[in-house]
Amino acid sequence: MTWMDRMDRLARRIRPRRDDGQVSAFVVTITLAILALAGLGLDGGLALAAKVKANGHAEAAARAGAQALDLSVYRASGQFHLNPAQAAAEARRYLDSVGASGTVTVSGNTVTVTVTASQPTQLLGLIGVSSLQVHGEGSAHPQRGVTTAEP
Repeated sequence: MTWMDRMDRLARRIRPRRDDGQVSAFVVTITLAILALAGLGLDGGLALAAKVKANGHAEAAARAGAQALDLSVYRASGQFHLNPAQAAAEARRYLDSVGASGTVTVSGNTVTVTVTASQPTQLLGLIGVSSLQVHGEGSAHPQRGVTTAEP
């Protein structure tokens, strides 16, 4: 066996086969699908937690606003009546104190607060979804304390 024959044999053994290193479309598709499902699970859970937090902030802000009674009306008649400007200001003050943003409306004796927040995504960012918008809403009206005893 000549030196050239030995080199030829060695080259054939070392030379890669045609399909080495190729990934089938099925594997790529399944991998992307698994990542998308994991992203929905993780980022969906984070968005749900952000929505619960937004609801809590909205409800607490509405309660803060519902405490802004018009004292002159209450002293004269014993009836609860909100001071609309003060109620809206108290609700906004609460939102500012917790770092939330939203809208406040006062209608009659009801304060309604809607909070909007953006939750950044962890895995869904890989497919182009960088954040999810969540909304929370709460309303409150002034009410006297305990009126009936519970058993």
